[in-house]
Amino acid sequence: MSESNKSTLFGLVSARETNHVRCHMIPFCFSMQFVYVLAVCTEKEKNIHRMGIFRDDQTRSKRETKLGGNRAALFVYATEGLENMAFISNAVSLVTYFYGYMNFSLTKSATTLTNFMGTAFILALFGGFISDTYLSRFKTCVLFGIVELLGYGLLAVQAHFHQLRPIPCKGAAPSLANQCEPANSSQSAILFTGLYLVAFGTSGIKAALPSLGADQFDEKDPKEAAKLSSFFNWFLFSLTIGAIIGVTFIVWISTNEGWEWSFGICTIALLFAIIFVCMGKSLYRNNVPNGSPLIRILQVFVAAIRNRKLPIPEKAEELHEIHDKEADLQSEILERTDQFRFLDRAAIVSNSAEVATSNNTGRWSLCTVTQVEEAKILIRMLPIILSTVFMNTCLAQLQTFSIQQSNTMDRHILGFEVPGASIPVIPLLFMFIMIPLYERVFIPFARKITGIPTGIRLLQRVGIGLVLSAISMAVAGIVETRRKHVAIEHNMVDSNEPLPISVFWLGFQYAIFGAADMFTLVGLLEFFYAESSAGMKSLSTAISWCSLAFGYFLSSVIVEVVNKVSGGWLASNNLNRDKLNYFYWLLALLSIANFGFYLVCASWYRYKKVGVKQVKDSVSADVKGKMEMTRV
Repeated sequence: MSESNKSTLFGLVSARETNHVRCHMIPFCFSMQFVYVLAVCTEKEKNIHRMGIFRDDQTRSKRETKLGGNRAALFVYATEGLENMAFISNAVSLVTYFYGYMNFSLTKSATTLTNFMGTAFILALFGGFISDTYLSRFKTCVLFGIVELLGYGLLAVQAHFHQLRPIPCKGAAPSLANQCEPANSSQSAILFTGLYLVAFGTSGIKAALPSLGADQFDEKDPKEAAKLSSFFNWFLFSLTIGAIIGVTFIVWISTNEGWEWSFGICTIALLFAIIFVCMGKSLYRNNVPNGSPLIRILQVFVAAIRNRKLPIPEKAEELHEIHDKEADLQSEILERTDQFRFLDRAAIVSNSAEVATSNNTGRWSLCTVTQVEEAKILIRMLPIILSTVFMNTCLAQLQTFSIQQSNTMDRHILGFEVPGASIPVIPLLFMFIMIPLYERVFIPFARKITGIPTGIRLLQRVGIGLVLSAISMAVAGIVETRRKHVAIEHNMVDSNEPLPISVFWLGFQYAIFGAADMFTLVGLLEFFYAESSAGMKSLSTAISWCSLAFGYFLSSVIVEVVNKVSGGWLASNNLNRDKLNYFYWLLALLSIANFGFYLVCASWYRYKKVGVKQVKDSVSADVKGKMEMTRV
């Protein structure tokens, strides 16, 4: 070896000796140099691998940004329109099927329908739980859609084969009335199996489909936040279009062509709904189930009870939270709020060993602040949903008493007689007109004034709907007073003939309530989706549907109570002698009182505070720093 090479080798080694001790043995120095070069190369390979992973993450992130958006939402709109077309058409007309074709009594027919409707909305809680805990929202929609499809198919088979149902009493001569027997046990079993398959199926779709569509827009992105609000408006628009077709075309089919055709069309509609939601699979941003939200909330209460003797820290930093890499790529961390502070005890760290135990074996003794806030959100939501139940009680009157009113009025228009079950098309048509105006005119105008992407706050939107529902009931009382005055004026109080007053007088109350529904229904759906944590979007959406279920159940209770207390305002089978106008005005007064309760709940509510931790950014900075250190 030449002297120059020797000096170079010794120079490289000496430059890296920490104690500045020179080597005098060439083999030893060569080994040191080789080890150093090997270490540097290995470190470079590791960093290159890390950068490769990060680039893969960036590529995946870019690919995810191409997913979702309005393209994916179009399939959600089509699915909702088809599914709601089938559901609403039966919701407004099944009572005639029970009464005229299954030979149920009028009371049993009404009870069967209200139980079916209430069950469909209550079971949405189960659908939301399944979607958040075990299945993605897409899989939930497909699975429950298949169940609903089977339900309509079974009903269509029963309606087609006369052996599976009793001889219908509808149109039978009075002399043959004794031959009209109600459905036997086996026929009723087929009917109720089909009905509750439909109820179970639609419950899962109602819970998961709105959340699936909303997932296609990132609420943390200012540009997509405005599109998220628009999604719920157009979701209601597609729901409305489906309902309009259902209460007109499908109701006409069931009345004139037969129920087997009606149920058959509903079956085909569900089939195409499933096909449409599947067609958008490659475009969806799919959620990953994050465990049971109910278990997480229960853990908070258990941990808070266990730590009930510990003092509550004043600073949020003293409570347990998982940040950055420990969060397993958690994208949403909720900040501490000042309500329900007793639950903060669930996040108190008594010792460091407890943190490791919580991470490894569960969170029954120590929860994170995010988990605690998740429980607080659910508690805060309950008064909001309870304060909207009464509005849906008013909605039930428009589907029952207002339909009966229409049967006493002139239902002809341009020589065509409007079926009684198609009267709900009036508010739907108003919604069909108002939703685009609200989206294209009101929201942009309000956004310029308030700076809020949704134009107005969601709770303000719900409140407007509650005010309009009270006005609708007051107008309904005025219209009923006018209708009774016509009956008295023409001496037709006890007549079965239609009164000389157009059914479209009912359009006033229906139109106002349609506007109320536009504000409140969409406001609640968007509110519960936006305010819920990332792990309970579907369950929270399902809670908003429960308001409808409780409204139907409360309607029956109120009618019974009012009848007993008033001495029979609604006891007669003759609306011309009943005091339905008084009942409507009573509902208007109760709606005003309910609005006062809502104002208290809304002013007390605290919106969630989100702190986003960008884990990938920290990983990027870490890798970049290591690469720069390697280059030095």
